[in-house]
Amino acid sequence: MIDYILIYIAAISVISVITCIYDKLAAIKDKRRIRERTLFTLSFLGGAAAMYLIMRVIRHKTLHKKFMIGLPLIIIFHMVLFYLLIDKSIIKC
Repeated sequence: MIDYILIYIAAISVISVITCIYDKLAAIKDKRRIRERTLFTLSFLGGAAAMYLIMRVIRHKTLHKKFMIGLPLIIIFHMVLFYLLIDKSIIKC
């Protein structure tokens, strides 16, 4: 079970990073952008940590408080959720 969760997290993280980089390039080239709702959806689905790190690295949306506060809050939520699932033996390690 844990293997599938890790594969899922890796996949959604890669998708989140690619989406974030695309949005940064679209912003530079004045092209059509990715909706903030989409970025938050991807982060809530499991890509928050990867998205937060890539945003810091490429300096994308770092002045937007809703991302610089919201993504760490989602990461904390994911950590608590994962801990509770493991603690209740729903996920076996």
